[in-house]
Amino acid sequence: MAVPTQFAYRTSKNVGAVNAAPVYQPLPGFTRPEGNLRCCVYSPCGRYFAWASPERVTVADASIGHVITTLPAENVFELGFSPLGSFIITWQRPSKDDNGDAIKNLKVWTVLEGETPGIEAGEHTVVGRFVQKSQTGWNLQYTFDERYCARVVTNEIQFYESQDLGTVWNKLRVEGVSDFAVSPGKNHSIAVFVPERKGQPAAVKVYNVPQFDGPVSQKNFFKGDKVQLKWNNEGTTLIVLAQTEVDKSGKSYYGETTLYLLSANGGFDSRIELDKDGPIHDVTWSPNSKEFGVVYGYMPAKTTIFDTRAKATHSFALGPRNTILFSPHGRFVLVAGFGNLAGQMDIYDLEKNYLKICTIEASNASVCEWSPDGKHILTATTSPRLRVDNGVRIWHVGGGLMYNENLQELYHVTWRPQSPTTHPIEDPLHPVPTPHASALEYLGTVKTPSKPAGAYRPPGARGQVTPLAFKREDEGGAAYVSNGSLSLGIGVNGFGKPRKRGVPGAELAPDEGDGTTNAAVDGDEQLSKAALKNKKKRESKKAKDAAEKAAGLTPAPEKSLPGAYPSPSRSPERRDRKGHERNRSRGYVEPRPRSRPDRRDAKRAQDPQQQQQAHLKTPPAPTPTSKSNGVPPPSKAPKESPPQPDVTVTSPGSAGTPSQDKKTRALLKKLRAIDDLKMRRAGGEKLEGTQIKKMDTEDEVRKELEALGWNE
Repeated sequence: MAVPTQFAYRTSKNVGAVNAAPVYQPLPGFTRPEGNLRCCVYSPCGRYFAWASPERVTVADASIGHVITTLPAENVFELGFSPLGSFIITWQRPSKDDNGDAIKNLKVWTVLEGETPGIEAGEHTVVGRFVQKSQTGWNLQYTFDERYCARVVTNEIQFYESQDLGTVWNKLRVEGVSDFAVSPGKNHSIAVFVPERKGQPAAVKVYNVPQFDGPVSQKNFFKGDKVQLKWNNEGTTLIVLAQTEVDKSGKSYYGETTLYLLSANGGFDSRIELDKDGPIHDVTWSPNSKEFGVVYGYMPAKTTIFDTRAKATHSFALGPRNTILFSPHGRFVLVAGFGNLAGQMDIYDLEKNYLKICTIEASNASVCEWSPDGKHILTATTSPRLRVDNGVRIWHVGGGLMYNENLQELYHVTWRPQSPTTHPIEDPLHPVPTPHASALEYLGTVKTPSKPAGAYRPPGARGQVTPLAFKREDEGGAAYVSNGSLSLGIGVNGFGKPRKRGVPGAELAPDEGDGTTNAAVDGDEQLSKAALKNKKKRESKKAKDAAEKAAGLTPAPEKSLPGAYPSPSRSPERRDRKGHERNRSRGYVEPRPRSRPDRRDAKRAQDPQQQQQAHLKTPPAPTPTSKSNGVPPPSKAPKESPPQPDVTVTSPGSAGTPSQDKKTRALLKKLRAIDDLKMRRAGGEKLEGTQIKKMDTEDEVRKELEALGWNE
């Protein structure tokens, strides 16, 4: 029987260990500790499992679950092991003694007494003690063989021999160093990072241990406030993911990210050019150390596989993804979208030309890890990111759910490390294993939605094709560019139609190939009822206007006739134009006469006597005669124009001047108010003194109305 895989978890109440495929049962011989347990961890070799309580640190055998030893370390918040499991490292919160000196809160212990060469057997031997204030990057970094370990201090990296942590073995002096990473390969190499300082570029330097005379490889760059240093498993190539705190171009709230590649021997270094704008979401090495995957760009993101020379070998389809993980044997790759994304996981088979095997829906997942056998994937929803629906789920690489366990306030879950040689490579897709009963029970409670909800669409847009501007790029929409323009679909507006450019004021030319009889436009059958009704109204109005224009029913443009005054509402230039034209551009200022008569003209128009006097004062216009015989040419009959509307406002029963009409209306209003007060007093309402005085003026109001000629 194959060795089962195993995972451990920590909740707010206990710590548990479970044997996974193919048995799916708690680890026999392991007693779940109860209480406030702050952390738990497996050793990188997979031999030990340790957890910390407020009183002590307990170490158990990961295979059988029996407790091996306990360490008298109180209030431990972080635990770690050396690569071969010989040492266990604890970190406590910084504190001071009675004299005000900092207490050495980072301690290195031997796991088993007497098994570590060079260290005498004793009770709970402490190999070394250090002051470590920051919890970020708190742990020591060991070489693959545990020969050396290193830690960063101000402007230098200190190296120690693992058996003697009381004496500094060697120092790497680098001004301004803030981070480093020891190579996991058989070559003892170390990469150090120096951020930007006083106008100087940031730098990543690679040294061979212990030859610290000069770096064997180096890369200088700007826009690097902090970095992630990622070695491949062989320790031959280094990926540098640089990030700035602030994006000075204003394209992102989260700073800028760039990617660099360096070889450990100095033979190659380059910036990795990415063909899609946006941040770098994730980068991961393949276990074969010959390729790596990058997820980058604005959503929908692009995922590309590169070789060790930074050349792209394959690109996957665009999608909302931000995570890439290779299986332990390097056969499969998982491309997923977690966090604020939907939690979809795409599985690809690299040995079958990147064939997509399946897509798994793992909503709300905050943890995702491949199992050591390369056949299963663990996902979990943990606190405090999400405090509901916490639990662990294990999926088969073919897409089926194998195991489910719901837990209250799950804080941490991880696989037990196992060597790939423990689980030899075989066909992981056949045969498909039988799911655990918990998976079948969970699938029975999940309700499959009958119809996908989709995005909200306003009533006016329902039943239409989604505009390109509102589609994701992987669904055929236009690509997102941070400056607000579109890199694809040039000339596409928000409704998916090409935007027409024309000269302001000019008539729009009909589209090529469009006939006047072609009333149907593409997409009419997809319009809503209201939109289709409005469209028919517009078309009928256009047809009616065109028919009236053809029949000559539209008013002719104004022409100056002999003896007639020009229209005061139109300038001479506009009177000479035929038909309706738009004004000139806004930048052109043209002198315009007053567009409406002033008050004197209005009075003159209302007084017939003034009109007659004005007509008598007007000199007669000269009549043009013919040059040949002096006979006046026949005058053309002017076209009949529609009668001008009468704008004189008259009150009922009177035909006086506007001032009289206005006074009459005011008196009538006052009379109606008096009648209303009478009705209110008749109804028993108590009136105020001012209201009673107003009622007493009724006779005066009626006399004024009679004087103005108003009769009831």
